[in-house]
Amino acid sequence: MELLLFLILFPLIIALLMYALPEHALKHLLVRIGALVIGVASVYLVATSFAQGAVFSTFASEPAGQIMFVIEMLMALFILYMGVRYKNYLAVALILVQSAMMIYFETTYAEHLTAIHNLFVDDFTLIMTLIIGIIGSLICVYSIRYMKVFHEHHPEVADRRRMFFFVLFAFLSAMFGLVFSNNLVWVYFFWEVTTLCSFVLIGYTQTEEAIKNSFRALWMNLLGGLGFAAALLYLAAVPAAGGIIELDRLIGAGQAVALIPAVLICFAGLTKSAQLPFSSWLVGAMVAPTPVSALLHSSTMVKAGVYIIIKMAPILQGSLPGLMLALVGGFTFLLASGIAISQSNAKKVLAYSTIANLGLVVACGGIGTYEAVWAAILLIIFHAISKSLLFLSVGTVEHQIGSRDIEDMEGLIARMPRVASMMMVGIAGMFLAPFGMLISKWATLRAFIDVQFGLILVAIVAFGSAVTLFFWTKWMGKLIAVPTPQKNQEGGVGREEIGVLYALTVLTVGVCLLFPLISSVLIEPYVLASYGKVAQLGQDNVIIMLLMLFMVLLMPLSMLYYRKDRRHLAPYMGGRATNADMQFKGTFGVYKPITIHNYYMENFFGETKLMKVGVVLCTGLIVLMAGAVYAGVWL
Repeated sequence: MELLLFLILFPLIIALLMYALPEHALKHLLVRIGALVIGVASVYLVATSFAQGAVFSTFASEPAGQIMFVIEMLMALFILYMGVRYKNYLAVALILVQSAMMIYFETTYAEHLTAIHNLFVDDFTLIMTLIIGIIGSLICVYSIRYMKVFHEHHPEVADRRRMFFFVLFAFLSAMFGLVFSNNLVWVYFFWEVTTLCSFVLIGYTQTEEAIKNSFRALWMNLLGGLGFAAALLYLAAVPAAGGIIELDRLIGAGQAVALIPAVLICFAGLTKSAQLPFSSWLVGAMVAPTPVSALLHSSTMVKAGVYIIIKMAPILQGSLPGLMLALVGGFTFLLASGIAISQSNAKKVLAYSTIANLGLVVACGGIGTYEAVWAAILLIIFHAISKSLLFLSVGTVEHQIGSRDIEDMEGLIARMPRVASMMMVGIAGMFLAPFGMLISKWATLRAFIDVQFGLILVAIVAFGSAVTLFFWTKWMGKLIAVPTPQKNQEGGVGREEIGVLYALTVLTVGVCLLFPLISSVLIEPYVLASYGKVAQLGQDNVIIMLLMLFMVLLMPLSMLYYRKDRRHLAPYMGGRATNADMQFKGTFGVYKPITIHNYYMENFFGETKLMKVGVVLCTGLIVLMAGAVYAGVWL
């Protein structure tokens, strides 16, 4: 268990050093060393723990719990100050109510509640450890040069890199604490730390838009925090709950005892994972520097939300609240995928894609069967790697071409061949067979078919996946379309940036190649321990998918052989005369430029239109979920 404490405390020590040290080459070296140590320690933990099942620690809770409570109150005071300063009284009201609930909990019940096992590690935790430790560390290394270039491009933004790197490493520390904690009070503490970290990072530039969006993220996640705090009070105050304060005991307590607190915690998970009607905070987070977006989407904030929902899945299985939760996730997947079609801003496409794919994970958690949980964990793994690769690639492209618009990425395979090829792998990883996301969607369909009302979710996944195909394909088409000779713009990309992108590309392909091994070593043992059953891919399916993987890789790898001196065919304009500058002879002999644009279909898939539908629909489902719990209509 010393290694668990190390992974929680070491990033925090690095964070404090980041804040204390001035901007210097030594500081950048410390980021690299810290990231390397975190990554190696994460891999070492997995290598030494994967065959042991769930292992629990009796680490003393009283001193640590008191320290956490003091820090929690200090965070509340900071949020209160910021809310008053910027006149965001909703955040002020929520933090006051939440703090009052936790003060009441600590003064009334805490001394009578004892957690025997405060820390633990199981196979799902090990998967999350790799996601946090490897992807999170790579993002920290990528940020060194990115933030330097960011401030060169945005001299109007105050240089707050000291605070930026402090929060990045504190974020990793909080995530390790969250997934290693078996004590639900500790889980809640780290949960709130991630909320505060995201608030600070989203508001990094301190523009009016950034402050507005950071407060939106804050109050939505504070609302979820109220649900978590209410779950703790329920467990402490209701005699039937027997003072359960440990995650493993809650999961094993049965629906009669555990369903109400599980639903409250899952509500917190919905806000953290940006499901409708709470999706707007994650879209608004795109105002932050790109490494923040990559961190929030891949290894920290939103993954905390789906992690806790998947942990609650055995309790939700076969229940009406679980079905309502699954429908929230399903409709979020469908509607967010539709909205992504209407977006040309690459970061917004990635944001809505994240919201959509997390919706699938939530749907699996709500269904709660062993097959659904197996599929959900696959989705978490593949999504984390591919999405971090894509966000960081977009950040690099934006710095080189000065735009993050998909339309401006036309011919990127000629302008930035290495980065474009890696983006192709990332995009392929999100929707092409046999890359991980498609494998996972196949697994979700298989899981949904076997449950009551599952055909509704099957239809949602089928239509949502068709929509997904549309927006990924048109982006990929822009990257490889080279209408005219292009100048190479890749010379300005730093070695560390390209190195991180290479590492994530290798991980994307490697995880696809090794997913049968990952499933058998980590996912299947967790599902077996939780349900006594296990879902597996047949050997024939594995062989077919590996063959398809080889074929699919030929496309992005072939892009590496693109050469400027290859023959270019003139564009065909139905008989119109064109010249080498992509102009055609129009009316009265005037030459006009040829413009090629994707379809965005705003009239059908507009953000405002579909978001309104989603907010109303999913709010209604959440109200029904709460009503079912209150009325005791569980099954």
